[in-house]
Amino acid sequence: QVELVESGGGLVQAGGSLRLSCEASGSTFINTMGWYRQAPGNQRELVARIYSGGSTSYADSVKGRFTISRDNAKNTVYLQMNSLKPEDTAVYYCKHEVFGRWGQGTQVTVSS
Repeated sequence: QVELVESGGGLVQAGGSLRLSCEASGSTFINTMGWYRQAPGNQRELVARIYSGGSTSYADSVKGRFTISRDNAKNTVYLQMNSLKPEDTAVYYCKHEVFGRWGQGTQVTVSS
């Protein structure tokens, strides 16, 4: 059974950067993985996805600012977030899209 653990969240000023990590245990193969976020009062939304072949897709709101990547040797998926805005404030979750497993989430807060 796959378990996902996110890390790397925190408090940052607008314009700053953070890198989130999602480490998968219980599986030696990372398939399609996604990063989602949920702000208070909002639905959880897809931010970025990386497919098994390595292609990626992004929400329009983060294109050009966020980059999803992975290191299969480390069973880890990353989300590099640059030029952060206050509206990026949310709890960020990673998801194993094949098994439907979620991590516990990591808080990202961007101050203006």
